[in-house]
Amino acid sequence: MSDFKYRPDNFPPIVKNLIIINVLVWIAQLTLHNQLDLTNLIALHPFMPKQLHEILISQDPTYQGFEPYQIATHMFAHASYDGRGGIVFYHILFNMFGLWMFGRILENVWGGKRFLLFYLLCGVGAAACHLAIQYFRCEELLSAFLANDPNINRLAGALAPAVGASGAIMGIFAAFAYLFPNTEMFIMFIPVPVKAKWAVLGLAAIDLFGGIANFGGDNVAHFAHLGGAITGFIIVLIWNKRNRRRFY
Repeated sequence: MSDFKYRPDNFPPIVKNLIIINVLVWIAQLTLHNQLDLTNLIALHPFMPKQLHEILISQDPTYQGFEPYQIATHMFAHASYDGRGGIVFYHILFNMFGLWMFGRILENVWGGKRFLLFYLLCGVGAAACHLAIQYFRCEELLSAFLANDPNINRLAGALAPAVGASGAIMGIFAAFAYLFPNTEMFIMFIPVPVKAKWAVLGLAAIDLFGGIANFGGDNVAHFAHLGGAITGFIIVLIWNKRNRRRFY
């Protein structure tokens, strides 16, 4: 366990400002939904084969495809409205709680600059993993289009845009579990405390299963979660090897 040379800040500035930015963007999504469809503009759309993109544009000239800026913007956006017009609270609530719960500990250990770099890199790693998987799924979708596959709807998820800080948050979880593996946590619906290392491995296993199974109606970007967790683990492994005294 790390030794703090000062009193830990319960709400350090980078975590605080990240939460504020995410909440403000979410409010803007709600406010500008009808005027700009802001969520669609800043979400991470799949990078796909050119032929598939041309097909989609021919069917809908307003189709919003992948743009490089979305790699940054998607991690500050969250689900806003559900299919029935109701406001979605749980997505941003759980992500911001996770950011505060574990991110504040890492920021106190590393300092603000290093924590911010870590957070952003995890978000980019999550996006890269998600885009790679979506590209292969889009290739399947293109093949189904060209073959007039009657079951093409089963591949429609390949076109779904992604939003959320979940990938970066999973990177934070992975780093916390690496640095403080035996910290016991209480998780909803589990009556006994679970060590951080097992909790993160369990979450990763769930995401791996969900991503491979690709259940219909599942709107979770499982491979983005895995990409963020893997990125976070690799970064903290490298940093820890360079300077072990920084963490223990």
